[in-house]
Amino acid sequence: MASLVAAAFPDIDLILRWINTLTYLNWHQGPTHSVILLPFWAWLLAWLFSRLVRKHYTWQSFYLPACLGIAIHIAGDLITSYGLMLLAPFSTARYSVPLAFVIDPWFTLIILIGLAASWRYRRWRLPAILALVGLCGYVFFLWTLQQQATALAQNYIHSKNLHSVQISVLPQPLSPFHWKLIIRQHDRYHVADMNLRQSRNELRRETDGWWLPNMAAAYHPSGENNWRIRTQFGTDSADAALIEEAWFSPAFAPFRSFAQFPVLDRMDHSQHGHCAWFYDLRFEFPLLPPSFRYGACRKTGASDWEIVRERGVFYID
Repeated sequence: MASLVAAAFPDIDLILRWINTLTYLNWHQGPTHSVILLPFWAWLLAWLFSRLVRKHYTWQSFYLPACLGIAIHIAGDLITSYGLMLLAPFSTARYSVPLAFVIDPWFTLIILIGLAASWRYRRWRLPAILALVGLCGYVFFLWTLQQQATALAQNYIHSKNLHSVQISVLPQPLSPFHWKLIIRQHDRYHVADMNLRQSRNELRRETDGWWLPNMAAAYHPSGENNWRIRTQFGTDSADAALIEEAWFSPAFAPFRSFAQFPVLDRMDHSQHGHCAWFYDLRFEFPLLPPSFRYGACRKTGASDWEIVRERGVFYID
């Protein structure tokens, strides 16, 4: 039980949502996910457990299970694309090895089967060992898919003779074969949604209007030319200066800190003022409006910009 509670502990940073969404986004998977602070968090939890139990147990009895629980949580989040502040409080740099989408049913299923089998056969270690081997094998499988996606991005770079670029491949929902490929070249992005399993010659199945199949169908075979160009500040030269002024305004600093692949969503003009709306390509998925859209807005006659949040589909937006 101590390990179970400790494994859930790092996500206690969810309480930052009570402040505001951007504070949560900038500090989620921060100090509570630090390997530097892990011994302290484990000690704190172990001390609390010992105070609750009181009889027969000291904090030392709970310390190792607490360490293991927190470490497992950190390892699981490390293979998603959000990024962890592993070295907090000495550094706010984020680290990740993006192999799995934040909700991976196969990853979760392996864990649940291992837990159920371990509970059913409590005297045996074999179920837990097999589950761990299966989990490691699945993570290795995801790594091979990541390498395939990276190779596709590199082939595209060579075919287009691109220079001074940065490759990012991000796992996507619904299937481990779904990947978003992002090639950044200054303030331009070459983006593709790929299905590594589907071949170019494979017939696309009819989706009959169902939302999830339609979403899955938006990830195209690697042989198809489905690359698109996105730009951080849009393509309208008439608004270019205004958009950049909005982006670099002091009020918009929290979003600049959060966004890794920022793109302009739209520029709004009205009698009340101007708004430049941005989002992060990490949170753009087929058939869904982008999550975490923020605008830098300036009212007519005002000199300062303000940051404004646009609600999305999900509660966390």
